[in-house]
Amino acid sequence: MDIRRRKPSTRPPPAAAPPLASRIQASDALPLPIRHTNLLFSALFAASLVFLMRRWREKVRVSAPLHVIGLADMAAMICLVASLIYLISFFGIAYVQSVVSSHEDDDDFLLPSPAQPAPPAAPTLCPLLRSDKESISVPAVDASDEDIIASVVSGKTPSYILESKLGDCRRAVAIRREALRRMTGRPIEGLPIEGFDYASILGQCCELPIGYVQLPVGIAGPLALDGREFYVPMATTEGCLVASTNRGCKAILESGGAMSVVLKDGMTRAPAVRFSTAMRAAELKFFLEEPDNFDTLAVVFNRSSRFARLQGIQCSLAGRNLYMRFCCSTGDAMGMNMVSKGVQNVLDYLQNDFPDMDVVSISGNFCSDKKPAAVNWIEGRGKSVVCEAVIREDVVKKVLKTTVPALVELNMIKNLAGSAVAGALGGFNAHASNIVSAVFIATGQDPAQNVESSHCITMMEAVNGGKDLHVSVTMPSIEVGTIGGGTQLASQAACLDLLGVKGSSMESPGANARLLATIIAGAVLAGELSLMSALAAGQLVKSHMKYNRSSKDMSKAAS
Repeated sequence: MDIRRRKPSTRPPPAAAPPLASRIQASDALPLPIRHTNLLFSALFAASLVFLMRRWREKVRVSAPLHVIGLADMAAMICLVASLIYLISFFGIAYVQSVVSSHEDDDDFLLPSPAQPAPPAAPTLCPLLRSDKESISVPAVDASDEDIIASVVSGKTPSYILESKLGDCRRAVAIRREALRRMTGRPIEGLPIEGFDYASILGQCCELPIGYVQLPVGIAGPLALDGREFYVPMATTEGCLVASTNRGCKAILESGGAMSVVLKDGMTRAPAVRFSTAMRAAELKFFLEEPDNFDTLAVVFNRSSRFARLQGIQCSLAGRNLYMRFCCSTGDAMGMNMVSKGVQNVLDYLQNDFPDMDVVSISGNFCSDKKPAAVNWIEGRGKSVVCEAVIREDVVKKVLKTTVPALVELNMIKNLAGSAVAGALGGFNAHASNIVSAVFIATGQDPAQNVESSHCITMMEAVNGGKDLHVSVTMPSIEVGTIGGGTQLASQAACLDLLGVKGSSMESPGANARLLATIIAGAVLAGELSLMSALAAGQLVKSHMKYNRSSKDMSKAAS
């Protein structure tokens, strides 16, 4: 292939490889030629297997116990196991070695030179700990990689195959990065490359990596929720956000804590199918909505996973197109892949009774994923959570620097009436998405699902004779998981561990994901309480000018 041509090199040409026939073969260690040895053990395997099958069939016929064996049976078993081990370990060894040998010369430019091993990378200081005058150093690419870089730049070698061809994720990142620098003329020196395990993202989190972006993680808390205290990690670049949420946590703590409840737990996927007529589409709709058919469909759906359990199917018709919204529990996983596999099982099953059904897409946007949609706001998706607290009058004045009547009035005018004037869909809050996004990024959730996960309505009322404040957030579609995806990365797993929800719950599958959803709702409650208080007291601009402005020129620090 063209991509394997070398550039002219000043190095002396390698010595010619000896003929294949004169190379040392692994089979040379065997006492017989390998073809004879293979034939012997193949015959022994077949004979032993036939003997044992006949013996066991005879025992079954006469109702003799199978576990009682004689000397002949034992010898046959030993021969069967021995021949099986040999055939698995050695069969075709000459062929395998010939294939490997035929490619070792072709792929030598993809392997490090044994005569010049690459020196170990020196440990580098975290860029966030450097002084202003220090820059982020990018290790130079090894000279032996020049041919590969040139091949990537010319387009002969696709960049996406580097990891699989080289077998070294860190080296593949460096080569891809250098090729990008040469193609664009941009140095991208501020983007670090050292200090990250690129093998951990291979095939699951990110493709074609060239480095990683640094995000600071702050802690808000303790958040007193359901009789426990949590320190909530928040990854953000917005000044004031963590400090404001932390103030809300303090107000909740000094008022006795917040309470939460999970109203519903179910991930959805809605395929779109099409029929020749609307009448035929309606027939499938009625079939799916028939209670007598649900148990059969649930059995088919649940085969996809030991955690997936079908909860219901909601159908909507548009002409001759049918949209089927499947909802199922998914354990501690966020569950998109799990529910998709279950839906595919059901579609394959329905194809038998409805052969004229044309599956347009496994996702028809009636789910609805990563888009604001009324169906999620009304029906819920993921975890539906409500969280509430009663903030004492003295805490409102001392910690939040405002009054109960001012907060109640502001919430009515801003979060309720103002959002209605704007035609908001699920946006009856001050800044729920701020907290949701920060916690999502810190804990390895899908940041794009912040769209529907931030659906929230904030309510504030005066209670106890108008002295205290009852505040609540209702969030119908928090989509989170504690296993899979980005939750497996070291930094994100550490944040989950800080909250006590890392991995899957052994006692009650799904408990960790539900707890994470309630913690997010509690953090949103704290954030809403603090921001609304800042607005009521007229402190928003002042606080942002103090905490959200930097006198440090970061562009110079990164150059």
